[in-house]
Amino acid sequence: LPPGSDLGPDQIISSNAFGVAAAARSVGASALDLGIAPDRKEAIATLVEQAVDAGADVIVTLGGASVGDHDLVHDVLTGEGMTLDFWKIAMRPGKPLMFGRLGDIRCIGLPGNPVASLVCTQLFLKPLLARLGGRAFRQDMRQARLGAAMPANDLRQDYVRAVVKEEAGTPLATPFGIQDSSMLKMLADANGLIVREPFAPPAATGAACSVLMLR
Repeated sequence: LPPGSDLGPDQIISSNAFGVAAAARSVGASALDLGIAPDRKEAIATLVEQAVDAGADVIVTLGGASVGDHDLVHDVLTGEGMTLDFWKIAMRPGKPLMFGRLGDIRCIGLPGNPVASLVCTQLFLKPLLARLGGRAFRQDMRQARLGAAMPANDLRQDYVRAVVKEEAGTPLATPFGIQDSSMLKMLADANGLIVREPFAPPAATGAACSVLMLR
């Protein structure tokens, strides 16, 4: 529901669109918010058709891209003629990410969880929009030392929210203890994402790490 609404059972405030739109504007794109679609295929299809009629270069959907009973975006977009390039990738947060083409329009389906949505926006949507607009884009990757030990990783590439600060002339990246993809405050407080490769071994405090800076 929009901010300011009274929530009923199983309802949440829609916060993702604001961050995604701001990120789009930061790389020179214009964002047109077509609103919230209920979990019905015909309602989602109507908004997709409105985006096409508006001359969109990119259609961005928020949520509904996984495989639950109410995750209908894939079916709707392919039903409208989208050719799927990829769907679900080995990263955390952001596994349900989807990308395809509807004619000349790029379609990107972002996860519904707030942190996953914004991390995927940083990694995929911002570079896409910048390049489509003829602008250079490069992620701000830096080397740092870990401010806390980290366990071994599994098969997914992790983007771990962290605070990066200089200590004795050395960048120190300290991960937050809670990394749940619904915890938006941790992303708001973070200024970097520690990048952990798939199957990375345990890393001790002080070990070298790669960090994608957010600001």
